[in-house]
Amino acid sequence: QVHLMESGGGSVQAGESLGLSCSISGHTDSDFCMAWFRQTPDNEREGVAAICGSTRYKYYHRSVQGRFTIAEDTAWNTLSLQMNRLKPEDTALYYCAAQDTQNGHRWSSPLKYTYWGQGTQVTVSA
Repeated sequence: QVHLMESGGGSVQAGESLGLSCSISGHTDSDFCMAWFRQTPDNEREGVAAICGSTRYKYYHRSVQGRFTIAEDTAWNTLSLQMNRLKPEDTALYYCAAQDTQNGHRWSSPLKYTYWGQGTQVTVSA
């Protein structure tokens, strides 16, 4: 069983930065993906960034490439998302997710992940 808890959300102005953190209790396979997703009321849950595989390769949604950075600290069991140059369209509820089964879904598919946090709100005003 894995428990995930996000923190660090808030309200900022466009162009500012914000960092999110996900506290992880429990363990999954070290090759499995850890990811950040986001969702707005009118849209499906969208993969923002993920770390996957034995090499811990990092994936990013094209809209955040170059602005967001995902990182994991295995010593402290945390997953982070540093968000720079934020835009109003980044406004969403952000979730941390953990894969727990071997499957062929893409890193950006919610179906790949077994465990989810409760989410933390990020609001970016123009």
